[in-house]
Amino acid sequence: MKKVRDQVVPPAAPSPFAAAMMPAGQPDIDMITKAVGLTRAQLAAVVGLPAGTLQTIDAADAVAMQARVLELVEIIGRVESWAGGVPAAMAWYRAQPIPAFGGRTAEAMVKAGDATAVWRYLDHIAVGGFA
Repeated sequence: MKKVRDQVVPPAAPSPFAAAMMPAGQPDIDMITKAVGLTRAQLAAVVGLPAGTLQTIDAADAVAMQARVLELVEIIGRVESWAGGVPAAMAWYRAQPIPAFGGRTAEAMVKAGDATAVWRYLDHIAVGGFA
């Protein structure tokens, strides 16, 4: 379980999308780029990493890269069912302004290092809260 600001949040069950994108427990970059229709450089940009990060990965970059890509995979996995599939979930992630975040998108929040806020927002929506 992860702790979020003095609250224990139980881990969400992995979505079929997330499970498929991380067959060995780590993000499979080639599978993810194919599923979301982006190049490695575009995927890096979407999660807020330098363009070359996903081209050649060394041990120093691996942890940060995996964490950012995992955030994307988990968010897309959470919204794909109600968005209408992975392409629509990706479009939501990149372009839908979220009023709770002052009009910023999920992509902007992840790039700013605040994926936890997006997860809490999605939890709130999942239990019937308003956007």
